[in-house]
Formats: sequence, C-alpha cells, structure tokens
Amino acid sequence: DLTLCSLLQIDFEDVIAEPEGTHSFDGIWKASFTTFTVTKYWFYRLLSAIFGIPMALIWGIYFAILSFLHIWAVVPCIRSYLIEIQCISRVYSICIHTFCDPLFEAIGKMFSSIRATVRKEI
Repeated sequence: DLTLCSLLQIDFEDVIAEPEGTHSFDGIWKASFTTFTVTKYWFYRLLSAIFGIPMALIWGIYFAILSFLHIWAVVPCIRSYLIEIQCISRVYSICIHTFCDPLFEAIGKMFSSIRATVRKEI
C-alpha cells in the first residue's frame, strides 16, 4: 500500500534497481548513486528557493478562501437546510402516521386471519 509520504521519499534504489545477476561496475554504481543523490538534493533546494515563496503565497490564499467559504457559506447553508428539513420531516411524519398507519393496520387485520399450511406428500 503506497501512501503519499512513501511516494515522496524516493531513494536511488527505488528508481535505479538492478535485478539479481545484472550488476554494473562498482565505480559506475557509486558515481551514479552520488550523481542522483546530489542532483535530487540541490534541485530540490533550487526549486524551493525559486518557487517556495510564490507557491506558499498561492496555497495560503487558496486555503484562506477555502476556510472563508467553509465558515461563512457552506456550514451556515448546511445548518439552515437541516433546520428547514427538520420542520418538513415532522410534518411529513405526522401525515404518514395520520393516513398510512390506519390503512396498514386495516390491511394487516384483513390478512391476519389467513393461514398457510405446507404438506409434503411422498
């Protein structure tokens, strides 16, 4: 099961994996490992230096808007809806109990005298 955290923690062996029985020279392997690790490390730093502050600004604005909408629009709309639907559900419940309960009781009493028997003949 891959999680986001495990996807972001990529090591050299996760990307360049030589199968058993196929190995390059030790010097090549070590140089490749060093090149990969140093490149990943410095490019991350470089990209963070260039795009870190603008991306932080964009994500900050996005989550501020999301929080604002959630607090001032979404939750009040949902609560308002629940209050309205509660009133409607009570009226609906009263109507169902008033009209349907007697009908189903009468139908139940009509069919309560029916008896079914099962015979097994050999």
